[in-house]
Amino acid sequence: MLPTTPAAARVPCCPHQTAAANSLSQQSRQQQAGAMAALPIPARELFINGRWVAPVRGKYLDVVCPATEAVIGRIPAGTREDVEAAVAAAVAAHKSGVWAKTTGAQRAVVLRAIAQKVRDNKTALANYETQDMGKPIDEAEWDMDDVAGCLDYYADLAEKLDARQGSAIDVGMEEFSVTVRREPLGVVGLITPWNYPLLMATWKVAPALAAGNCCVLKPSELASVTCLELAGLAGEAGLPAGVLNVVTGLGADAGAPLSSHPALAKVAFTGSTATGQRVAQAAIANLRPATMELGGKSCLVIFDDADLDKAVEWVMFGAFWTNGQICSSTSRILIQERVADAFYAKLKQRAQSINIGDPLQPGCRMGPIVSAAQYERVRGYVQIGLDEGATLLTGGRRPPSCPRGHFLEPTVFINVAPHMRLWKEEIFGPVLSVSTFSSEQQALQLANDSEYGLGGAVISADEERCRRVAEGLECGIVWVNCSQPCFCQAPWGGVKSSGFGRELGEWGLENFLSVKQVTTYVSDKPWDWYSPQSKL
Repeated sequence: MLPTTPAAARVPCCPHQTAAANSLSQQSRQQQAGAMAALPIPARELFINGRWVAPVRGKYLDVVCPATEAVIGRIPAGTREDVEAAVAAAVAAHKSGVWAKTTGAQRAVVLRAIAQKVRDNKTALANYETQDMGKPIDEAEWDMDDVAGCLDYYADLAEKLDARQGSAIDVGMEEFSVTVRREPLGVVGLITPWNYPLLMATWKVAPALAAGNCCVLKPSELASVTCLELAGLAGEAGLPAGVLNVVTGLGADAGAPLSSHPALAKVAFTGSTATGQRVAQAAIANLRPATMELGGKSCLVIFDDADLDKAVEWVMFGAFWTNGQICSSTSRILIQERVADAFYAKLKQRAQSINIGDPLQPGCRMGPIVSAAQYERVRGYVQIGLDEGATLLTGGRRPPSCPRGHFLEPTVFINVAPHMRLWKEEIFGPVLSVSTFSSEQQALQLANDSEYGLGGAVISADEERCRRVAEGLECGIVWVNCSQPCFCQAPWGGVKSSGFGRELGEWGLENFLSVKQVTTYVSDKPWDWYSPQSKL
């Protein structure tokens, strides 16, 4: 059992974690005191059973900065053997009860201590993440605030979980007392993407830990640095050895053996729809549940009564935040015909005004695309748009001020037809497709004509119209007069090929709990279903 002593008063489980956290805190203080500069990427191994462990096969992957194309560090290239070790450590920790048998209040103490560690090291963590995957430093720092807030939120839910244990159910028979327990599932596998490396990992780690589970986290090989740092900070905060293990590496080498591991009680995945299908199939082969947060091609509908200046601002935020690399990006725009030309003029001007460049500079609003492969993929879609006959309003090329790095100007296509690949396929880059509509009915038909169903949005001055459209959009998340705000208290997830299950909010916690019915016969009377045998 874990004591309720504050984490700062406990001895860390690994001396390496103490040095790592102290170094990280010192770097944060130095960064806050001086000009923005790239910090050295920490040299880490896999984090298994509370220790830094070299990969069994001794191989590593380069960390390449997408802004400079320079190698700035390395991460371990974990394989099946390392996954086996991590799962074994998690299974042993779960069976020991060192975490699973704690109260929610005890778990909350550790979760809040981890949150404080993140806050203490916010500047360094954001710096690493910007170098690792290219998002502007202002966005990365905002993400670190959200990471800490998410941990605090699930600490609160963990405490409330104690009061929910043994809740009674009225079954209509006074002879029986029926109660419900909520218990951890066991060992869970968590596979996370590169666009929000630490935040998306926390969306899974925080509720999983709050519920009492032990975890094996496999972050994307394109952005693993901050997930490894989280593991060390969690150990410093008092999380017992084996409760959180991090295995980095390629998807085929580490992600596949994790998702198919028979010792897992659940798999939670965020990533592409194609990969999600394989992960879900691997989990179901072991009759294990999975939650899937997958791709999207979300549509934002703008009616002619909207304030176009405000609408353009939300269009920009919905499509170009995180360099356009967001699963929920409202990358399809439907603008009502009467105001289309005025909207195009405003959008072109604003898109061309985006500050694109060195993502470590405060005030940068667009950095590079995450990798060379993704850069070429996005550029390929620009050419596809031209070949299919869409009109390039702006962008589509490397910014002249960025001679190196995976930079692409904010790109807007208009006159995009519903059959075009630009309109139908997820691009995952700063490419916006715009079309027009005449009526509300047509707008809903065009918006819903997609294999995806993650998000959708509507902008209009008519509240009743917004309500109708919000109800009519076939998706898991709807924004009204805005696009992309996300809160850890609210559910997140999609329908159709955008996946199934919900993360965040109380729904995120329930995903990692097993519900147990406990029925007690409380009557003094015999049940007497089978009458005594006659002696005659």
